[in-house]
Amino acid sequence: MSFKVYNSLNKKIEIFKPINDRKVLLYTCGPTVYDYAHIGNFRTFIFEDLLKRWLMHSGYEVKHIMNITDVDDKTIEKARRKKESLSSITEKYTEEFLRDIKWLKLIPANFFPKATNYIKEMIELIKILLDKNLAYIDDKGSVYYNVAGYSDYGKLGNVKPDNLQKRKRISDDEYGKNSIQDFALWKSYKKIDGDVYWDSPWGKGRPGWHIECSAMSMAELGEHFDIHCGGVDNMFPHHDNEIAQSEGVTGRPFVNYWMHSEFLLIDGGKMSKSLGNVFKIEDLKKMGFSPESIRFQLLSAHYRTKVIFSESKKKESDKVIKKFLNFYNLLKELSADTVNNWTLPKEYNNFKEKMDNDLDTPGAISVFFSWMKDISKEIKNGKITKVKLGSAWAFLSIFNLIFDFIDEEKLSVPKEIKIIFDERRVAREEKNWTLSDDLREKLFNLGWNVEDTKKGQKLLKNN
Repeated sequence: MSFKVYNSLNKKIEIFKPINDRKVLLYTCGPTVYDYAHIGNFRTFIFEDLLKRWLMHSGYEVKHIMNITDVDDKTIEKARRKKESLSSITEKYTEEFLRDIKWLKLIPANFFPKATNYIKEMIELIKILLDKNLAYIDDKGSVYYNVAGYSDYGKLGNVKPDNLQKRKRISDDEYGKNSIQDFALWKSYKKIDGDVYWDSPWGKGRPGWHIECSAMSMAELGEHFDIHCGGVDNMFPHHDNEIAQSEGVTGRPFVNYWMHSEFLLIDGGKMSKSLGNVFKIEDLKKMGFSPESIRFQLLSAHYRTKVIFSESKKKESDKVIKKFLNFYNLLKELSADTVNNWTLPKEYNNFKEKMDNDLDTPGAISVFFSWMKDISKEIKNGKITKVKLGSAWAFLSIFNLIFDFIDEEKLSVPKEIKIIFDERRVAREEKNWTLSDDLREKLFNLGWNVEDTKKGQKLLKNN
């Protein structure tokens, strides 16, 4: 089965065909670094991580670019309010973001371009748009995109330019003098901008938000590439504006596949600062969430459906993660990872079929979970063969490469724990049940569970 994705541009599921056979060029909208990223942002970033992992597993080489927006209205406002330089603000939150994605186990992009390093490229794009009469300069030196000059405007978000007059303002941009639908490519300098400005042929100023992504993506991936991702909130106007700018410059298609993740809801409602439910990663750490538990909550729903993230669902997700951990540990104890002659079980084909169908993660996880229970039962009944153990380890390894629900570090046993564990084994051999129970409780308080089986003690890490 071929990999199929829902293309937001054509509003249908299509077979994925990269431009260059086995290499995929992927651009994902990164953070605006004026504050900490929150769990709603990470719903999109984790979806993009899953897409990249599946492409890599499917044999593609992926060149992934994720931009860093380090100049816009929000970053400038934050720097002004804090009375700090723009760079001190953006560098701080860029570092925090990179720290967060590492903790959440996202595979880093090949490159994280910063908007402020691409001002020259932005100016060159704007010059071309001016030459083609797709942009104009107002009397203050700001440059605006002339939406009326681009016939396909709004094709991604399915928005007709004529209807924009009826809509509320949908972006932080100041809309131009000619028409409310036009958007800023270059914003002329205002005193409130302080020392944030660059020289341009139209006077000093700074870029509009939308031109930043066009410049960075085209500079790093070329004028035509495979996949552009983001959240549904970016579809219009941001991504539509990117298309208008980029295709306005080149006169040919910009991106083949547009993929968008749906909104994240907190306990069934939208995130709101007034409700106090805008959770940053540090907040979730304090609440006891593990990276794996967060990944499970976000990936157990399809990326094109709204997902409800909840502290009340933490116990449920922790239990599921623990089952994966225990299964990993069980196979490891039976040396399944040392078996060489194996073939993937038939259930892998069902798993792959689900993932190839527009990343059907609920279906894929269900296939794996059902298979895992069957294998665990076979092991318990002593009916599993060595070859089947090898197959089980191979499927588990693939599953974890895609979802990363298992933290192998949790399975490494510290020396002091091993000593207590061995002391308890001796106590049981000597039938000293009181000491055995005391040592079990001591291990539990240190974060480890002991199970007594027919084959002896079994040590498991608590979540």
